[in-house]
Amino acid sequence: MSMTFLTGGARSGKSDLAVRMAAAGGLPVTYIATGEPGDEEMAARIARHRAERPDCWRTIEAPVDVIGALETVDSGHFVILDCLTLWAANLFEEDDRGILAAASSLASALAARPGPSAVVSNEVGAGIVPADPAGRRYRDLLGMVNKIFRGQASEAYLCAAGGVIPILAPPL
Repeated sequence: MSMTFLTGGARSGKSDLAVRMAAAGGLPVTYIATGEPGDEEMAARIARHRAERPDCWRTIEAPVDVIGALETVDSGHFVILDCLTLWAANLFEEDDRGILAAASSLASALAARPGPSAVVSNEVGAGIVPADPAGRRYRDLLGMVNKIFRGQASEAYLCAAGGVIPILAPPL
């Protein structure tokens, strides 16, 4: 049916927009979460996100195997995938080609499903150049993952300071 890609900086309104889109859709919702509570602050973030979702929504914790999680979702559900940023970080020990192949497979699967979906990812390429090679690799890798998803999306938006800017146009 349709995949909507939502990107932007931290705390820009991406997840909130995905939740509002799902709530307005009138369909059952499955929320696929990629975050892991590696420390106290992250555990608090995850708890806050859970509390913001209606109890009737299904949540699947899938830090790595998002395609496996997606295969368990009813085709009529609205899917929120939140977020590619953490998913890519969770796969960071893999080689880049493998991560990009997984991203391509996942984007294709989401774009081909009959029900709608919203995919959340941070835009990390607009800031300063990271000082270390791992930071630069991650920034570049996430930029390529984001391009793959934007290329499969039927709609794409940049969220900034709570505002929403359409970014889907035919490639030049």
